Amino acid sequence: MRIVLDTNCLLPAIFDNSPYIWLWEAFEESKFSLCCSTEMLEEYEELLASFYSEEISESVINTIINANNFIPVIPYFKWNLITADPDDNKFADCALNAGADYIVTNDKHFNVLKAITFPYIKVVDIETFKNILKV
Repeated sequence: MRIVLDTNCLLPAIFDNSPYIWLWEAFEESKFSLCCSTEMLEEYEELLASFYSEEISESVINTIINANNFIPVIPYFKWNLITADPDDNKFADCALNAGADYIVTNDKHFNVLKAITFPYIKVVDIETFKNILKV
């Protein structure tokens, strides 16, 4: 299963005492493949460093890019489907170019994608994704 993970789901998932640690553990156990563009990795890196530290940011990014279930994606076409927050389009474009099964996000701006039939992108929140993974 291929997913695109919004930053708002990655940030709370990387620490042992987090209720979302299951997501990071599932990634490390290769229960899904993580599709990322360079733009996404840059956002991950920037926000991880801002919220936590440069060292944690570097460690998380290195773990992601060195994982066997990491799929680097180069979005060749920009769909511009999310107008409420155009910065979120990097996730939608990555999902479309990667043939991802899901975008996992808790961001309401992605709800617009649920009403678009073409190109179709399945958007789920983190709790729904937990049920999909059965963890």
